[in-house]
Amino acid sequence: MLDVIIAGGGPTGLMLAGELRLHGVRVLVLEKETFPAGQSRALGLHARSVEIMDQRGLLERFLARGQKFATAGFFAGILSPWPDRLDTAHSYVLGIPQTTTERLLAEHAGGLGAEIRRGGELAGLSQDDDGVTVDLADGTRLRSRYLVGCDGGRSTVRGLLGVGFPGEPATSETWLGELEVAVTPGELAAVVAEVRRNSARFGVMPREDGVYRVIVPADGLSEDRRVPPTLEEFRARLREFAGTDFGVHSPRWISRFGDATRLAERYRVGRVLLAGDAAHIHPPTGGQGLNLGIQDAFNLGWKLAAEVNGWAPEGLLDSYHCERHPVAAAVLDNTRAQSELLSAAPGARAVRRLVTELLGFEEVNRYLIEKITAISVRYDFGAGHELLGRRLRDVQLKRGRLYALTHDGRGLLLDQTGRLSAAGWADRVDHVVDVSEELDVPAVLLRPDGHVAWAGEDQEDLRGQLARWFGAAAG
Repeated sequence: MLDVIIAGGGPTGLMLAGELRLHGVRVLVLEKETFPAGQSRALGLHARSVEIMDQRGLLERFLARGQKFATAGFFAGILSPWPDRLDTAHSYVLGIPQTTTERLLAEHAGGLGAEIRRGGELAGLSQDDDGVTVDLADGTRLRSRYLVGCDGGRSTVRGLLGVGFPGEPATSETWLGELEVAVTPGELAAVVAEVRRNSARFGVMPREDGVYRVIVPADGLSEDRRVPPTLEEFRARLREFAGTDFGVHSPRWISRFGDATRLAERYRVGRVLLAGDAAHIHPPTGGQGLNLGIQDAFNLGWKLAAEVNGWAPEGLLDSYHCERHPVAAAVLDNTRAQSELLSAAPGARAVRRLVTELLGFEEVNRYLIEKITAISVRYDFGAGHELLGRRLRDVQLKRGRLYALTHDGRGLLLDQTGRLSAAGWADRVDHVVDVSEELDVPAVLLRPDGHVAWAGEDQEDLRGQLARWFGAAAG
């Protein structure tokens, strides 16, 4: 029997596989597509996702294949300066295609021993007290202790579980493609600037090798958005909307997407869990979707591994839903708000002008960017120190960097007093005695996902929190 089967080999599933393998969990990733996708709908990692890659020692691989941007326009495309004083050591967006992100995460998970099986389409499941039985479309039957559905917005796992997916259906559709153009950059820029005066949902941006990413609102809703527009249909829509088709040709790919907004009622049903788009869908405004899924996996991985390995305290696995469901609800709300600001209706345009003015205030600008980049996320751990529940940014220590100590995915007691102890939890928590001029607290206990579980200097209080998050002491 396997420990965990992950349905879906996108960024969420691959991130989760890597997290589980850090703890020795036997993992199989099932991806129904035979070959990696050629499309890159997502083009970047926000600050919190960049931090996650740094926490696991992956960031140099991503930086080598991406480009840093500290640029405006991430909230509803409204131009505003990149804010100062963001609470992160990575105050930028990393431009990197989704295809590259998936490849790097697959290399990471595979290198740790995860099995990734392409052409493995999940068709049925059942569960009992001991595990989950998974039926594949080719007739194969597999057995695992847990199953995680990371299989996208049309999740088969969620459907088989019967988990409700309430929200709003799509009311508009957008066409997106990567194509070559037959006009000069100057001609293209002039048309785009004119059209965007009245429609923030339209855009043309250069990619590489003469290819442009083109986005244009559709005229109505299609019956099946899985069927992409043809090149001729795409050209015709550009002429209708922008007055020119820019001579687009030689498409790499063309697709369509809607603005449906839905959130799964539950992230866990017995031994089956949901993550990424299987748990939530929303418009792509702000570029949060891929990032939200990676962050789901980072929260879930160590908790599920603790359950598999037998040391999880009561309620730890259920805390995945309790912590991540509200985060997704907040993302759905901010994408709803951004979508309204992208409307061409007179009222929406008036509100957009007002929000543009408000973004001129540094505090407002910083607040919204921290929301988009997820560095303001705080889980509810109860009353306590102001750091409690927040992820701790990378800080410089006397003997190195904080995040360099977190590559193995274990808990971490950073002790600036030298008087504390994590004896009894040494198999799950690293005790590091070091100091940082950037950290104004005697000691902090970090969960494997980098969120502060405790701060202070009282040993008995610390022992209570070690047991709360890392189970009973050994011996």
